[in-house]
Amino acid sequence: MCRNIVPLNNLEPAATDDECHDAALQFVRKIAGTTKPSRANQEVFDRAVAEIAVATRRLLNELVTTAPPKNRTEEAAKRQARSADRYEAIRVFQQQKRAAAGS
Repeated sequence: MCRNIVPLNNLEPAATDDECHDAALQFVRKIAGTTKPSRANQEVFDRAVAEIAVATRRLLNELVTTAPPKNRTEEAAKRQARSADRYEAIRVFQQQKRAAAGS
């Protein structure tokens, strides 16, 4: 789940409030251990997401760096390449496992 949280600092253009909310939502889902809370927990879940999104925005606004801004397109391409490598490694492992079981 947390693999979906992407670094938001030092991007050009800067991270949006929607991106801060999405990161907060993924974080709360991970901590809560559920992607969808029960009706009894919906209010506290939503409040936690909102509070973390505000803290995320504050953090990003106050961080200081001397590094050049990162290009969103290049960063997305890097994430996609890592994901493709990871899933290919899983596919190869499962294929080897099936072959060994068939022997």
